Amino acid sequence: MSTKGRVLVAMSGGIDSSVAAVMLHEQGYEVVGMTMKTWDYASSGASKKETGCCSLDSINDARNIAVQLGFPHYIIDIREEFGDFVINHFTDEYLAGRTPNPCVLCNTHIKWDALLRRADQLGCDFIATGHYANLRHENGRYVISKGLDEIKDQSYALWGISQESLSRTIFPLGGLHKTEIREMARERGFTELVNKPESYEICFIPDNDYRGFLKRRVEGLEERVAGGEFVLEDGTVVGKHEGYPFYTIGQRKGLGVALGFPAYVTRIEKDNNRVVLGNYDELAKNAMTVGKLNMSKYENLIGQPIPTITKVRYNDGGTEAIIEQEGDKMKVHFLSGVHAIAPGQAAVFYEGDDVVGGGWIESNYNSEYNLNVLQ
Repeated sequence: MSTKGRVLVAMSGGIDSSVAAVMLHEQGYEVVGMTMKTWDYASSGASKKETGCCSLDSINDARNIAVQLGFPHYIIDIREEFGDFVINHFTDEYLAGRTPNPCVLCNTHIKWDALLRRADQLGCDFIATGHYANLRHENGRYVISKGLDEIKDQSYALWGISQESLSRTIFPLGGLHKTEIREMARERGFTELVNKPESYEICFIPDNDYRGFLKRRVEGLEERVAGGEFVLEDGTVVGKHEGYPFYTIGQRKGLGVALGFPAYVTRIEKDNNRVVLGNYDELAKNAMTVGKLNMSKYENLIGQPIPTITKVRYNDGGTEAIIEQEGDKMKVHFLSGVHAIAPGQAAVFYEGDDVVGGGWIESNYNSEYNLNVLQ
C-alpha cells in the first residue's frame, strides 16, 4: 500500500505523460494509467493515417509502459462527450465568425472532468498529466505557474481548470526541461518513446485542413457562404471570397487577392458574409474584452486593476497590459498594439510566472484608456 496515495495518470502514449507516470511510480505513488479515446479518425474523413493521442499505436504504447512497471492501465471511451462538446463548439465558433481553441476547451471541460470522475470510481486521491506547468497552494488558492522549460511551458492551456479540480492535480514535469525528460526515458530503456515524433495538430483534424473538416461536417456550407465580399476598412470592395468561416483574423496566405501591399484579415463580419482586409498596422489593437473568466491566483479582481503580461495565443510571448475586472468580464488594456487578437481564442493573464486567470476573447478594439491608472 502506497503512503503517498493512489494517482490516476492520463497517458497519451507519448514521452511526456509516460515519464510522468514513471516518475510518480518511482516516487512511491500507487499509479493507475488511463488513456482517453477522444476521437475516431475513420469518421473524420481525413486522408492522413491515424496518428497522435487516440491512435491504436499510442494506446498500446501507454499500456506497454504500465505492463513493464506493473501498474494497471485502462482505456476510456469519451468520444461521445468529446464530440458533443469540443467538436460542436469548434464548428459553431467558426460559423459565428470566431477562431476556436479546442485544445484548451478539451483540457478544461472534458479531460479533467472525465479523469476526476474515473479517479473517484477507482479510488484515486489524485490525477496527474504530463503538462509542463507548476502548481502550488497559497493564500487558500491553487495557483498554476509556468513550467521551468519556457519553450515547452503549457500553462496557457490550463487556465480554465477549476480550483476544485486543481486541488487533486499533480504536474510531475513542471520542474524539468524536455532534455531531462528524454534522458530519463533513455536511461530506463524506453528508447522508442525518445524517438517517437510529437504531434502538434488538433487531434480530430489530422491533416491540419480545418476548412475541409468544416465542409464535411456542415452539409451545404460551401454553397451557403460562397461569394462573399473582401472589403477594406473603409468599405471598398476588393474581391470575392469562399465564405467567412474559412478565414481567421491575422491570416495573410491563401486570400487570393492582390492589393499592392501585404493584406491581412483584420475582421470577420458574419452577418453580411464580409471579410475585412487591412495592412499590418490595421491588424493591431490595444484593448480587448474577455469573458467566461476562470480566476486562478485571486478569487476576483473587481475594483483592483493590476499590471500583467497577457497572452492572446499559445505561442504568443505576451504583452504588458492592465487588466480590469467588471463583473464576469475582463477589460484588457495593452501598453502597445497587439496584432491578430482573434475572438474565440483564449487570453491568459500572468503575474510573473503565475497564471492570474484567463477567459475567452470576445472583442478587440482601440481604446484611449489612461495607462497611468495604477500610479
